[in-house]
Amino acid sequence: MDWAAVFGNALRAFVGVEAIVFALAAIGLNLHFGYTGLLNFGQSGFMAVGAYGIAITVSQLGLSLWSGIAVGVLAAVGLALLLGVPTLRLRADYLAIVTIAAAEIIRLVFRSASFTDVTGGADGIQAFAGEFYRLNPLPPGIYGAGPVVFSERITWVLLVGWILVGLLTLTMLLLMHSPWGRVVKSIREDEDAARSLGKNVYAYKMQSLILGGVFGGIGGMILAIATQSVTPDTYSPQVTFFVYTVLILGGAGRIGAPILGSMIFWLLLSIVDNVLRQAVGSGIIPSQLLSNEEVGISRFALVGLSLMLLMAFRPQGIFGDRKELALDAR
Repeated sequence: MDWAAVFGNALRAFVGVEAIVFALAAIGLNLHFGYTGLLNFGQSGFMAVGAYGIAITVSQLGLSLWSGIAVGVLAAVGLALLLGVPTLRLRADYLAIVTIAAAEIIRLVFRSASFTDVTGGADGIQAFAGEFYRLNPLPPGIYGAGPVVFSERITWVLLVGWILVGLLTLTMLLLMHSPWGRVVKSIREDEDAARSLGKNVYAYKMQSLILGGVFGGIGGMILAIATQSVTPDTYSPQVTFFVYTVLILGGAGRIGAPILGSMIFWLLLSIVDNVLRQAVGSGIIPSQLLSNEEVGISRFALVGLSLMLLMAFRPQGIFGDRKELALDAR
């Protein structure tokens, strides 16, 4: 077995585009779930409207990428308002039901043949981020060290992506150490007590939902720019559950946990995938037991089993605090 290739691929996944995208989405979900106690099961919907905001604005309207970014942010704000206005005065489980349904409705609308002229239907939209790559200051070549090397285009995406992760993490740090952050954490612990102290719980929840949704939308934008493609099935409901996995793996209610959780998740997924593929290819695992086509599913099963064991023995996650998961979901 080629362990150099296994760990080389794992290290590239550790700092790769997927790690950035899921870290950004998990930062937003951490604000919802970890700090405010909002059960948002539709983070993939926020990612989708952010990504399609850029793609449609550039490819269909002929506007600049920067206009597309603004449209993507406004679309995430609009979705948060649409979801939050009718549900945030109710119990937490209503928000969960509405958000998971809304994310699937968004995916199906983008996939619909009726909107093919705008969204591209099931095939999506491609080649709309040229303006971003024209700003790349890096000359053509390979960048990195050892096995962790990337082309100049991917390096440019990674540079911008990790800067965004740092900026949003700093934003979260400042917010959570401000009076606003203390109020949303009090809402998570006991919203009736916060209300009795004169706090407008509904307004704070709405602000949290909007801000976390925008963070998720930014994650969708980075994925769209990196791949130069948006397709509706990229934003399936399982994406939200992967984001939850990333968050819980790192530890809900911790500033840096979404970043570390995302990096560890993709590291483990890459190791399991490469080990299984090499084991099948070399005959260590008989083809009758596991084929190459089944590796993709099996890796999620094995990583999922590991996460089940983690939740059994350390439910607060690797870097979390058990108290952060004791939510008052009323």
